[in-house]
Amino acid sequence: MNLNDRLIRISDRDDPRIAAFGDIRERDLRRAQGQFIAEGTVVLRLLADAARRGGDFEAEAVFLLENRAAGLSDIIGAFPAETPIYVADRAVMNAVVGFDIHRGVLALGRRASEPRIEDRLAGLPRDALVVAAIGIANHDNIGAIFRNAAAFGADAVFLDETCCDPLYRKALRVSVGAALKLPYVKSGTAADLISALIASGFDIWGLSPSGNIDIRDIPAAPRMALLTGTEGEGLPPQVLDAVRTARIPQAPGLDSLNAGVATGIALFAVASAMRRI
Repeated sequence: MNLNDRLIRISDRDDPRIAAFGDIRERDLRRAQGQFIAEGTVVLRLLADAARRGGDFEAEAVFLLENRAAGLSDIIGAFPAETPIYVADRAVMNAVVGFDIHRGVLALGRRASEPRIEDRLAGLPRDALVVAAIGIANHDNIGAIFRNAAAFGADAVFLDETCCDPLYRKALRVSVGAALKLPYVKSGTAADLISALIASGFDIWGLSPSGNIDIRDIPAAPRMALLTGTEGEGLPPQVLDAVRTARIPQAPGLDSLNAGVATGIALFAVASAMRRI
């Protein structure tokens, strides 16, 4: 299909066809029916890929600055033919979304399925590396954890029910869309996650500044899970008591690294021990 044939021009901020993009900062905080906002070119491409594959994610609509459309023609063409592609000038787009949208690239996606922990674990390869996050409430850290997991070859990410949403617009942007391509589950308690990982044969290591061994000394195993906790408090005591623990050596005078950075360093060490990178 010709690019121009796919573009639907919006000239009225109150056009009901783009109502879902209205005031997206507020909508982000109260997502309904699995919908989420994807922002930026890289995330848009990953959503197009995910929608083409089918499964966990669907693309409901794309909303672009009209002067960006030609440069994004290859990505637009990758979306299913039924996905509407709306374009508008900057004044209209800003009025719709509620702020100055510099990138001018938005899409409305929907998570079509919510797999169970057991189903995700059953779909992993025999040799697997996973990350499990407990109590991460900061969207930057959640995004960084997903980006690091993708960078160092993790097979999945598991989040307990107290973690924030990886499909929140900022988290998704920080992850550079990794949550759209890396299998994940957000469900259950920390105890539920640990029990499921143990039942699936994972060696589990909790990341802590007071961990028992240096992260570089973790012995490789066919299936390994790295647990990371919230900034400041870290993993809860009951979690640290239930698993083996490792620390990242650092110079004195600093309490700890933030959760995103610490997870990246630890993943590099564990993935290296497993010879995955």
